[in-house]
Amino acid sequence: MSSQKPVVQVITGSTRRNRVGHHVAEWVASRAGIRGDFAVERLDLAEVDLPLYDEPRHPRLQQYEHEETWAFSRRIERANAHVFVFPEYNHSFNAALKNAIDHLFHEWADKPIGLVSYGGISGGTRAAAALRPVLSSVRAVVVPEAVVVPLVSSRIVAGDAGPSFCPSPESAQALDDMLDGIASWIPRCRLAPGGVAG
Repeated sequence: MSSQKPVVQVITGSTRRNRVGHHVAEWVASRAGIRGDFAVERLDLAEVDLPLYDEPRHPRLQQYEHEETWAFSRRIERANAHVFVFPEYNHSFNAALKNAIDHLFHEWADKPIGLVSYGGISGGTRAAAALRPVLSSVRAVVVPEAVVVPLVSSRIVAGDAGPSFCPSPESAQALDDMLDGIASWIPRCRLAPGGVAG
C-alpha cells in the first residue's frame, strides 16, 4: 500500500466579484491540512474560468474537444475526494458550480464529496438539498456530514492580512465531522490517478 496521502480538493464554487466563499474555502483547506492525513489542493472556479458547457459529445465518453475541458478533467481526476464550498442563490446552488459538474462525468464518479454551504439565515441548506441529486447523477458519493454557515457575512472579519472567515464552534465541529466522513469513505472508493485509495 502506498504511503502517499490521499488528495482532497477544496473547490470554491462562487465566481462573482466581492464574494466571500474563498474565505470560507481557505478555512476549510487550512483545517483539512492541519489533520495531516490529506494532501490538500485548492481549486477556484473563478480561476478555472470554464465556458458555458459546449462540448459536442456527452461527458460519459470523455471525448473532449476543448483544451480547457481536458485541463479541468485532469485536475479533477487526480483527486481522491472533493469538498464543494458554495453559496445559495434563489433557493439553489450557483450556475458556475453546476456548469463545472456538467463538464465531466467519470472524473466525479465513485469519489466522496463533502458539502460546505453558506448564505443568509438558511445557511445554504436549500442549495445543498438541490445539489445532492445532481452529484448522485454523476455517481459521486456525498458524505452525510455537511457544514452549513448561516449569516456568512457576519463571520467575515478584518485582519492585518485582509478579511478572513471566523467560524462558529458549531461550524468547526461540523467540518471536523465531515472530514472524518471523507477519510472513512476514501478507502472504499476508487483509486484516482495521482492519488491513493487510503
